[in-house]
Amino acid sequence: MSFAATPIAIDDLEVREFVALAARFDPERYAFVVTPNVDHLIRYYDDATFRALYDEAAYVLLDSRFLSRLLKMTRGMELRPCPGSDVTERLFSEVIASDDIVVLIGGSASQACQLAARYRLQGLRHFNPPMGFARDPEAIEACLRFIEAQSPFRFCFLAVGCPQQELLAQQLKARGRARGLALCIGASINFLTGIERRAPRWMQSAGLEWLYRVARDPARLARRYLVRGPRIFALLQRFTFGRRRPEAAG
Repeated sequence: MSFAATPIAIDDLEVREFVALAARFDPERYAFVVTPNVDHLIRYYDDATFRALYDEAAYVLLDSRFLSRLLKMTRGMELRPCPGSDVTERLFSEVIASDDIVVLIGGSASQACQLAARYRLQGLRHFNPPMGFARDPEAIEACLRFIEAQSPFRFCFLAVGCPQQELLAQQLKARGRARGLALCIGASINFLTGIERRAPRWMQSAGLEWLYRVARDPARLARRYLVRGPRIFALLQRFTFGRRRPEAAG
């Protein structure tokens, strides 16, 4: 039985290159960034609706060092990883000024206060939608309106998990009211505020951060990494990977 290939194009950018692009982003226009990892790639293969969200992203950054290594071994393809957690930390520590308008969607009020204090942010705006908000049109609308009310913002960090964050990002684009760069960053704020710990550097470099995370929180992550995740080995041959041109994105 043959399968139609599923194409996906990824920006071949490392962290410092993307951070430099983000620092120059024009806040009078809107664009959004997605950060695919193994779990997202499986969803991308299974779900045409999710693929459509990715199609509208300005940047598609490879979040997974493991996937980067796997592509090199199986395809001979060099795609540099650009982890969303590293991007988020660099933006907060090196790019965002104290008076920039920055929107954080997700995370707790205490995490937002911690970020504001650590980075001396006067313009941090925080909104945490209720659990399961993606199934409630009114809750989605409230979230979108909050973001749009802060526009133009420099950055909007969407930290509500996949695919909720990608849906919000695409809806903001479709409505055409928001201005600024939105980034789908998953658990990055948890790492930045110490709620979750990142793997040691050697494990990150070896593409083993997933192993560290599942060992620390098996009840929550074992199914994702040990049951769902191995599907990538069978699915990888059904993808065609391409490189996006950064200057053409967005």
